[in-house]
Amino acid sequence: MALADDFQNAVSASQQLTKRPSNEELLDLYALFKQASEGDVSGDRPGGFDFKAIAKYDAWKDKKGLSKDEAMHNYVALVNKLKESYA
Repeated sequence: MALADDFQNAVSASQQLTKRPSNEELLDLYALFKQASEGDVSGDRPGGFDFKAIAKYDAWKDKKGLSKDEAMHNYVALVNKLKESYA
């Protein structure tokens, strides 16, 4: 369960970054987290003018087919990269 532990540690670390990641990085973090914790996106794509919800849905949909383990690994790698960038 080392990967699951690393993932949980990365989730905590992502909330303590010293600088705010870019919108693209935030969407990637969101999508990888959702893919790792829930699997492929489900439900209908949001409509209307809720652009934030649409962007989040689309980012998660882009991860479709990625296994939970791969998503966890990619999430941990992204958080580590962000921590190094902001050190």
